[in-house]
Amino acid sequence: MLDFFEALINVNFPFLRNAFIAGLLSSVLFGILGSIVTVRRIGSLAGAISHAVLGGIGMALYISARFIPGFPPIAGAFIFAVLSALIIGFVSLKAKQREDTVINAIWVIGMSLGLLFMAKTPGYADPAAWLFGNILLISNIDIILLVILDIVVIFLTWRFYAQIESSSFDADFARTRGVPVDLIFFLILGLTAIAIVLLQTFVGIVMVIAMLTLPSGCAAVFSRSLGGMMFFSCLFAVIFSAAGLISGWIFDLPVGAMTVIIAGIVFLGISLIRVLRKN
Repeated sequence: MLDFFEALINVNFPFLRNAFIAGLLSSVLFGILGSIVTVRRIGSLAGAISHAVLGGIGMALYISARFIPGFPPIAGAFIFAVLSALIIGFVSLKAKQREDTVINAIWVIGMSLGLLFMAKTPGYADPAAWLFGNILLISNIDIILLVILDIVVIFLTWRFYAQIESSSFDADFARTRGVPVDLIFFLILGLTAIAIVLLQTFVGIVMVIAMLTLPSGCAAVFSRSLGGMMFFSCLFAVIFSAAGLISGWIFDLPVGAMTVIIAGIVFLGISLIRVLRKN
């Protein structure tokens, strides 16, 4: 472990410092948005958006290779993420009985389109890097984007906390009190979609949904309010991110996978302790 901290302050390993900083910044999004996703029970919606992002990435890679050199994959990811969020949000509000079907359709169609685009992209486009992520490739621009999104999410959560909390626990009552429940729902989906695009670099498209739910799942045991859940969720996300980065560095293993495995073990351990205590 000492080797890790020596490398962290070594000027010859800027990528490791970027990864560590990105992990801390990502924890804010995992904690705040993950708590809202968990409380509102929209994990499947976030999962569909995260997997549909691959379609946008594949499309961007194809466009970059065929038509517009340098077209960024993140642009395609943003397009697919936002479109998926809008479609899912509309169906969830207007056609509840078809929600599961639409979610599953967006999930598989997005991933399939991504693989098809990559298959037709000149050269070899390996989807593994996008599916499973590589935090060691975090750039300074990625960090700046994470900082901006953190600020936006923190401000909106602070400013509209009462509305978010009331619409999350009792949407019907909140609506009678004049809370714009539908607008808040779309805003949450939109911010989650944007966060997913940025966070997929950290843990990958496949695993981003785990880090949106596992820290908040652990935090739920220690909190009695949405605000408390957000705080403890951010704390757990910081611990999981740091532990995943350190263990991945020491054992030369994928950081994203290690992060999720550690989070999963802690979550299962906490859940087991709760069950044993009740019995």
